[in-house]
Amino acid sequence: MTLPDLLADDARAIDTHAHQPTSEFLHDAGGQMMRDAADRFGTDLETNGYDEMVAEYEEAGVGNAVLLGWDAETNTGNPPVPNDYVAEVRDEYDDFFVGFAGVDPLKDDCAEEARRAVEDLNLSGFKFQQIAQGFDPSDPAHEELFSTIEDLGVPVVFHGGNSTLGACSPGGRGLKIKYGNPMLIDDLAAEHPDLQILIAHPAFPWEKEQLAICQQKGNVYMDLSGWMPRYIDDQVIHYAKTLLSDKVMFGTDYPMIDPGPWLEQFAELDLPEDVQRKILWENAERFLGL
Repeated sequence: MTLPDLLADDARAIDTHAHQPTSEFLHDAGGQMMRDAADRFGTDLETNGYDEMVAEYEEAGVGNAVLLGWDAETNTGNPPVPNDYVAEVRDEYDDFFVGFAGVDPLKDDCAEEARRAVEDLNLSGFKFQQIAQGFDPSDPAHEELFSTIEDLGVPVVFHGGNSTLGACSPGGRGLKIKYGNPMLIDDLAAEHPDLQILIAHPAFPWEKEQLAICQQKGNVYMDLSGWMPRYIDDQVIHYAKTLLSDKVMFGTDYPMIDPGPWLEQFAELDLPEDVQRKILWENAERFLGL
């Protein structure tokens, strides 16, 4: 069965990593560090609407996307994408979006906001971008936050690897890529075994560490977002179709990467049909509780 035929079945792909295509994320929260990334890779920051976004996904054969919140205000000075806004978009497109909250770990009320996001806004999980947020998730200073999330019983997405934010600017806008090392997430996973963790992106230059963690920690998974499939490390693809076929998920990093071209390149990998099903939706269904 070809990939288009597979996506035409009742089961449809789930993108585990999508951002807002609007000014709330691209311009306000992203600020100059996002413009640096766009300049480095020759792209623009043209905004789009949610109707157009959902139509683009549906045309590509994607049935759901995790819409990620964002709050790196303390470290960057940029405003967050408010969790209330994420919930409003989720409610308007409730058959398509799964809403994840953004919480700034450096704010005094972070644990309180995490509880509000789940109990009051009914958001389904959390997204952390440690490089932009400037924090080490294994630091005991964040114990209350992650104990709270573990108690809430929802999953978390952590950034993995380097970041294009601030690319080629003086000092990288002060952003420190060491916080993208997945070994910091390994400590957290060991101490919070009931916390379900997804490491976003093949974690360049720490892909081997990422694969080792996913293999050893039953509560840690990874997605393939942020990279077009033909550029993903061969070892990552090998593990995705063998030892880690139950732990790797589809993701784009929309609007930086569009779902259609990503899925076209994914088809070129010629993976077995059962592996394609796992990566494109079955693993995400279990992880997200869909």
